[in-house]
Amino acid sequence: MGHRLSKIYTRTGDDGSTGLGDGSRVAKDHERVEAFGTVDELNAQIGLLRAELGSEHAAQHLLGEIQHDLFDLGGELCIPGYTLLKAEQIDLLEQEIDRLNEDLPMLKEFILPGGSRAASLAHVARTVCRRAERRVHTLANGDDSVGALPLQYLNRLSDYLFVLARALARENGGSEVLWNRAR
Repeated sequence: MGHRLSKIYTRTGDDGSTGLGDGSRVAKDHERVEAFGTVDELNAQIGLLRAELGSEHAAQHLLGEIQHDLFDLGGELCIPGYTLLKAEQIDLLEQEIDRLNEDLPMLKEFILPGGSRAASLAHVARTVCRRAERRVHTLANGDDSVGALPLQYLNRLSDYLFVLARALARENGGSEVLWNRAR
């Protein structure tokens, strides 16, 4: 493989524009850039969560796969009409949600982010994921080249991150932080 980035600064964005994967240029605050930029931010948050969990944690492998999926999704959003995500990736998230949920008690109250540092990081990733979903939805409303899978994937991923946060809060005898309406 050749060098992809031989020079990090190009100065081509100094005018407030950025290049897309198809060679076209758009404003840096364009809906498409907002969408793939937020997906990139989500990927970074998941990287932070992975660093907190340590290399032997059971969630490491799937979180690594998710990071690759998010990189693919960013590429998909960066190149109008390009598709990389597959329904099987959503199926995998659903399977893991179901597996994790088996050991969790039924929700009776809302959960506040917290319980442990790892659980809190999963909640931060979940909220960034929801924002990415909103940004992709905005883009999809005005652009027919954005298919349904990116929105489905992000929706399911935020569900997975929520369930993972619940599981992480309960690891090692910990507990979830429940919302107290009567406080």
